[in-house]
Amino acid sequence: MTAPLYSPGDSLLHRAPASAKLAGLVVLGTAVFLTADLALLLPAALAGVLLLAIVRPPRARLTRQLAGSAILIGLVALIAGLSQGWHQAAVVALRFSAIVLAALAVTLSTRAADMLEAIEALLAPLDRRGLVDSARIALAVSLVLRFVPDILGHYREIREAQAARGLDANPLALIVPLVVRTLKDADDIAAAIEARGFPPDRPGR
Repeated sequence: MTAPLYSPGDSLLHRAPASAKLAGLVVLGTAVFLTADLALLLPAALAGVLLLAIVRPPRARLTRQLAGSAILIGLVALIAGLSQGWHQAAVVALRFSAIVLAALAVTLSTRAADMLEAIEALLAPLDRRGLVDSARIALAVSLVLRFVPDILGHYREIREAQAARGLDANPLALIVPLVVRTLKDADDIAAAIEARGFPPDRPGR
């Protein structure tokens, strides 16, 4: 079992309401995908760096959290560069960097329970109109938060085991066992949720 993403602290971001942080994250995510201007995307990515600096998580932990994301962003940017040009590669890299850095700052500074309560509160008007099921959406978010550190932990364990056996860093050799372990975790959690009957179906749904 890996540690949760939340990192205790008393920073300005830790004290901010979870609903405000989530709303800001949605605004940022929307804004960076509405522009391809590097002059706007670069400050957005730097803002993510600033947010992490405010949270001040342990350096070793932050490095572990960012390592997998950096590799993924690099691969996506490389594919974009080869297929659409290097300007688009920079756009993609900055977009995802801004979102990942800001999202990491929010999750490191917000308890999962507070985040789920904020999500249910923000979705309450839509829930009352029968447009969404806020409990199910909150559950989905909690599972994402639960899986992120576990997937990163599985990745490190598999890579360390392969390195100990003298194996090269073959992407396929990493991905296959990682997918298998992740699917097994998902199956175990789904079975546990089904056994508990949560969240219960509501009339008319």
